[in-house]
Amino acid sequence: MARRLSHRPPSAAPDPAQRRRRERRALGLILIGVLLAHALVLSWLRGLLQPPSLLAQVTALMYTRTITVQAPAPVTAAAEAAAPVSVPNRPTALIHKAPAAIKNKVAKAPAQPASAPPPAAAPEPETLLPAPDEVAVAPATEPAVAGADAASAPQAAASAPATAASEAGGTEPAFLAGWPGDTRLAYALSGNYRGELHGSAQVLWQHTGTRYQAAVQLDVGILLSMRFTSQGEITAQGLAPEVYEEQVRQRRRGVRIGDTVRLNDGQSVPRPEGVQDTASQFVELAHRFASGQIAPTPGTSIRLWLARPGGVDEWTYDVVGEDTLQLPRLGAVPALHLKPRPIDKPRGPISAEIWFAPTLQYLPVRIRLTQGPDTYMDLMVETIEQQ
Repeated sequence: MARRLSHRPPSAAPDPAQRRRRERRALGLILIGVLLAHALVLSWLRGLLQPPSLLAQVTALMYTRTITVQAPAPVTAAAEAAAPVSVPNRPTALIHKAPAAIKNKVAKAPAQPASAPPPAAAPEPETLLPAPDEVAVAPATEPAVAGADAASAPQAAASAPATAASEAGGTEPAFLAGWPGDTRLAYALSGNYRGELHGSAQVLWQHTGTRYQAAVQLDVGILLSMRFTSQGEITAQGLAPEVYEEQVRQRRRGVRIGDTVRLNDGQSVPRPEGVQDTASQFVELAHRFASGQIAPTPGTSIRLWLARPGGVDEWTYDVVGEDTLQLPRLGAVPALHLKPRPIDKPRGPISAEIWFAPTLQYLPVRIRLTQGPDTYMDLMVETIEQQ
């Protein structure tokens, strides 16, 4: 039987145009792979070459309760008489006198009964909540407000109990009672940068004894991540930052604050009294409002020195009024609106408006970062957790 031979036509030669397209596609893929490899190598080298972090390691935070809006608590005569005289030692319970502080109408405590022993010579609340035209945020040992001489004696006496307590048995100083426990504020982030932005942010506060850490974190996915961290000491006069660090993506810059301020480039500049930094200012201002050291009435101006890796500048915040914020989970919350004035020599076009809520321990419930009319990030608090 004869074998049947199949006849196959010769394959057609490939089209030259199609061959060139394949070659260009392969060359493009190779080029993209080379660029990605170079980017990974450069990122790895940048991580090796950048200076080590200035920050000390801290224990992770733990929270046991969620904070909600609280109505102002009535202050009885006994509680007013037992309240410490010193402004830095104002008890946390007096935080809830916020609406009266906003309007600068602090009710006097009722008179003591005839049978009660006369209380110690404590100034009335009005003397602890002055309403100056301009307030300089400085240590309590310096006159921080107009007419502060009247409160200087109680402030000077504040250090005596703390010293006695530390010498007696190593217990925590009395002034720590006015500071909140470990706190985490979680924000919803929205804004605009060549289009709409959405992300999350946090303000973190924790302290062990007199050592503290305050941090601000912003996360906008692959577009941007930032973290500003402050570490230092809690004193009777307020926060005393020692190290401040900014990390934007993988770039890290820091500043050391001691007898002088050592900037990121190694230059040392004088240290102003009461200097803070970008992260510590939120907690420091909240504490001064809550303790009555500053009466944040509309029309008040607050001066504050801030240290950043590029330099030290004096900022002025104007209390422009009281707004009612509609927060995503906490509802309608009254908040004091602080707006910064432009500074003479800005180290960048970013400015921060801050809203502090008296019924939420004067914590910053809204932060708006602005970089021009069409570039901004707006942080609105969603939850507040504390230890």
